[in-house]
Amino acid sequence: MTLKNLHQRLRICPIQSVAAAFLTIRRDIASTFERDPAVRSILEVLLCYPGLHAVWGHRLAHWFWIHNLKLLGRWISQIVRSLTGIEIHPGATLGPGLFIDHGMGVVIGETSEIGEDVTLYHGVTLGGTSNVKKKRHPTIGDRVVIGAGAKVLGAITIGGDTRIGTNAVVVKSVPVNSVVVGVPGQNIARSKSPQLRSIPDLNHSKLPDVIGGTLKQLVERVETLEDQIGGYKTAKSVTQISKNGTWQVEDFSI
Repeated sequence: MTLKNLHQRLRICPIQSVAAAFLTIRRDIASTFERDPAVRSILEVLLCYPGLHAVWGHRLAHWFWIHNLKLLGRWISQIVRSLTGIEIHPGATLGPGLFIDHGMGVVIGETSEIGEDVTLYHGVTLGGTSNVKKKRHPTIGDRVVIGAGAKVLGAITIGGDTRIGTNAVVVKSVPVNSVVVGVPGQNIARSKSPQLRSIPDLNHSKLPDVIGGTLKQLVERVETLEDQIGGYKTAKSVTQISKNGTWQVEDFSI
């Protein structure tokens, strides 16, 4: 299923089709078990997972929204927001298998489109960058993982199987199978070729330090050049990097 026909699918479920509703509920619950090792039972998921409650609340609000009962849809979304701490505009399109872990502070804007099996952590914002009534929020591909506090802004596209690092600010589209870190977000090429995955890549802690690595190489290069010309041997660098990767600077402890 593609994002292009996701709206059409959601127009017939989960309200109009009981069978489709149960399939959607089963998939939402299954995504929680797949991506959260802390889960112990289905009852715990039903009672204690605000991300799941927010998704289900949105599915109801979205049904009213697309059937031109927009005020009722907004009202339901605000009730869900007050109960879960997760704000999802009823106009947003959410694919099946969305998992919002913890979820506090998550904001998903009106024209956002989210594919299948996407994972969001707390503090994530899918925000708009225009006051014109048009597509102004991001489109998130299948199996994307967005780390805590990350902001994805504007009518951009995040390719499937991408990992977005914690607190990254993404303002440009990225291709499939990307790793995005930094402010503004930088797309880091993976060493391995893209692979088809059946589950999201949750190793969002494995992120490169682009700036730190670049500075380390520059410092090492300057030291090598100084050794070659025999100059500045008595000069002491303000910042040094030890061989184990720890930055050595003035002690700022209080």
